[in-house]
Amino acid sequence: MRTEDAIYGGEMSAHHYFRDFAYCDSGMIPWLLVAELVCLKGQSLGELVRDRMAAFPASGEINSRLAEPAAAIARVEAHFAEEAQAVDRTDGLSMSFPDWRFNLRSSNTEPVVRLNVESRGDIPLMEARTRTLLALLNQ
Repeated sequence: MRTEDAIYGGEMSAHHYFRDFAYCDSGMIPWLLVAELVCLKGQSLGELVRDRMAAFPASGEINSRLAEPAAAIARVEAHFAEEAQAVDRTDGLSMSFPDWRFNLRSSNTEPVVRLNVESRGDIPLMEARTRTLLALLNQ
């Protein structure tokens, strides 16, 4: 975060780091920001979450135990290489397309590969791409 002068960093394990909080983890800051958003929008937290999930459907983190994780990730990259608009290897393999994207990475703490898939308001597309990715991983 310091190298990139990032304002925020987060993990799926609910750790939230803020530049203006000495780059330290804080659960209180996100809680206060959410409370402020609920007040400003005049919607319940459930309504805000529902709207956001409808706009950007996500698979959630899917963990797979694989015999050869590096080979599986390379297989996925080769499969989607021609149609990807952007490829990023900052944290595993991230590939973006016009209406969807995914991140695939080996865990640093467990013997698993973690997959996250998102789309722009298209649940069937997200589900189909998730199935394709899991099939490629498990070949």
